[in-house]
Amino acid sequence: MLAPGSTIGILGGGQLGRMMAVAALQLGYRVVGFAPEGDNVAADACTDFITAAWDDTAALARFAQGCDVVTWEFENVPLGTVAALPQHLIACPPRALEVAQDRLREKAFAADLGGSPAPHARVESAADLSAAIAEVGTPGILKTARDGYDGKGQWRVRSVIEAGGLPFPGVTCIYEGFVMYETEFSVILVRGADGQVKFWDSTANLHEGGMLARSVLPAGALVEAQVPAARELARKVADALGYVGVLTLEFFATREGPVFNEMAPRVHNSGHWTIEGAATSQFENHIRAICGLPLGGTKTRFEAIEMRNIVGEEALEAHRILAEPGEPHLHLYGKREAREGRKMGHVTRVGHALK
Repeated sequence: MLAPGSTIGILGGGQLGRMMAVAALQLGYRVVGFAPEGDNVAADACTDFITAAWDDTAALARFAQGCDVVTWEFENVPLGTVAALPQHLIACPPRALEVAQDRLREKAFAADLGGSPAPHARVESAADLSAAIAEVGTPGILKTARDGYDGKGQWRVRSVIEAGGLPFPGVTCIYEGFVMYETEFSVILVRGADGQVKFWDSTANLHEGGMLARSVLPAGALVEAQVPAARELARKVADALGYVGVLTLEFFATREGPVFNEMAPRVHNSGHWTIEGAATSQFENHIRAICGLPLGGTKTRFEAIEMRNIVGEEALEAHRILAEPGEPHLHLYGKREAREGRKMGHVTRVGHALK
């Protein structure tokens, strides 16, 4: 167990790091963050924060010297950055990043463990895209194999004719056939270094413009029926990676069963409801796991829960939400600029407490 007063290092400076840092401070730890120049809102909650390029070896050495354990808050931290740190500090095997950073690799990884990803094909050129469309069909989605999130680096392909007018982005991509689904849902688990695994209840996730808009509990009968199979895959993924901390797998709930979409080796937007809605939040349990502490309970505390993202200029008047009915719990991330499509915060509403 990591003793109180020890220092947790967090790679990344966004809102997930901010909420992880708050949980760490609550447990008596110090926190040092590391990220390149930017709107690093996690810095507000850190004991110290180092702003430097991902490949700044001197800054990374200074960061490592002050840490007792290191984690990350998003899956696109460069592998070279992680490799430059003393490996005994890294709480979770870097292989989790290797898999999650490449959509082709993560789909193959899940399929090897018995998961069912959407039909897909590797695309390296415009000719490959034509071949992929002929194999997989339309409609579909062309995505960059690496990077891209919240709808970025993605292009819908509704027909062969539409594909002809799509300029190829010039990087390795994946073409995925469109999945007919009722809703999307997440399986979020926490795994300790001893292999113990705990799951939170799965929310139905509703998206707008490729970005999560709301997460809702109860998730509905279809999702609830498919959670056991989805959890089985998630546990296999966590065990195969030797994972430590919070891990998220996203699925499409279809009439044929759960279809694997993608994984995130980190705390997740669809788990923000756990701060007020679960016995232990995803953020606290992640900190517990990487520090070798006993994992907290994951039981849902209320009959109904809704988490909604606050996006763009809506944040400028977000305090008005506090006067609304439905037990609103407001979280603003402290970002300086309320740009269109930018996650600025979230609000969670809870119903009656479960007995």
